[in-house]
Amino acid sequence: MMKVLERFLRYTAFDTRSDEATGKHPSTPGQRYFAESLAGELRELGLQEIRITKYGHLVAALPPTLGYEDAPVLGLIAHLDTAGEASGANIRPQVVERYSGGVLALGQSGKMLDPAIFPVLNRLHGHTLVTTDGTTLLGADDKAGIAEIITAVAEIIAAGVPHGAIRLAFTPDEEIGEGARYFDVVGFGADYAYTVDGGAAGEIEFQNFHAAEATFAIRGRSVHPGTARGVMRNAIKIAGELQALFPPEEAPEHTDGFDGFYHPVRLAGGVGEAELVVLLRDHDRARFETRKEFCRTAAETLNRRYGPGAVAVAIRDQYANMEEVIRRHPELIEIAEQAIREAGLEPVSPPIRGGTDGAMLSFRGLPCPNLGTGGYNFHGEYEFASVQEMAACVRILRGIIVAFGELRKGGPQR
Repeated sequence: MMKVLERFLRYTAFDTRSDEATGKHPSTPGQRYFAESLAGELRELGLQEIRITKYGHLVAALPPTLGYEDAPVLGLIAHLDTAGEASGANIRPQVVERYSGGVLALGQSGKMLDPAIFPVLNRLHGHTLVTTDGTTLLGADDKAGIAEIITAVAEIIAAGVPHGAIRLAFTPDEEIGEGARYFDVVGFGADYAYTVDGGAAGEIEFQNFHAAEATFAIRGRSVHPGTARGVMRNAIKIAGELQALFPPEEAPEHTDGFDGFYHPVRLAGGVGEAELVVLLRDHDRARFETRKEFCRTAAETLNRRYGPGAVAVAIRDQYANMEEVIRRHPELIEIAEQAIREAGLEPVSPPIRGGTDGAMLSFRGLPCPNLGTGGYNFHGEYEFASVQEMAACVRILRGIIVAFGELRKGGPQR
């Protein structure tokens, strides 16, 4: 039977970077190509109702074992795409047997995995690590999650372990915030689900950011600089003044844990007009709303300084903290924690400093906390994964599947 490492290495060969600029769904053809390959693998395993939607979602069903039809339907979800911050083509993974500490060279790239910079390496002595060669990302986010889900299901089938109905979904474009947009929650048919998407093995995450994007449209007045006195209004300088209004200590590079932040991600334009895009993040809803109001006040401040219409701001909500939903279903956390302990780990619940498909799905009626995968340093050339942690994640998923099979329909009840 194929092991999780073998699956993972095979999946990394697919270039599935998403691209928000295309406007397509899925945004890139590699994601659909990968989904088609996975669909063939799921057919060989005996799953049913396998289909790829017109938006690129791969869904499949494993019917319940005889006598387990009344268990709640469990969904397991991971995403097909990888991030665009680094290349996802021609990935050449390095498998480092029994890491014993020290600096790991990433191929001939000149890049290194150094415990002084990445201290998580200090607790992975003895593990087999999968790294990049320093020229691409690895794809553990989220091909590790896909490999773990399929391996767990394959092992359950091969071992004849009794189980309730299971639904699998592999979604496109999670990295550009589109993974759950066209997801058919009703058609998926699960009562509860878990995303398997990043972080250390043993993590169970259900507290993500409230998120919004503030777009500031800055209108200057461009004239010849030789006759600009009293006339010119330089949009570039106004953008600089606008950015200076944000508290410097409330930026991603100065925050962690449950701290929120303002994060400017795009500035473009010239003297006549400019645009500044700022991400707003906070775990607490009241503080989140305060951040939105800060942006409106900043625009008003500059309009008083430069005249009406100099700065306009549009704020778009992106996703919300799924804790508001998951707290109403504490059994989901309890089941995962028990499975983690049975896998030989101690469960932890760090805040998610970002979002997941599960956040959006939770608010659409599918409570969906997130499980770790054993991957680290996502979205760049320093990404790596622990094979031992990936194997532990498979055991955790098997434990969750077994636990759900033992429950009565209508809700997880021990």
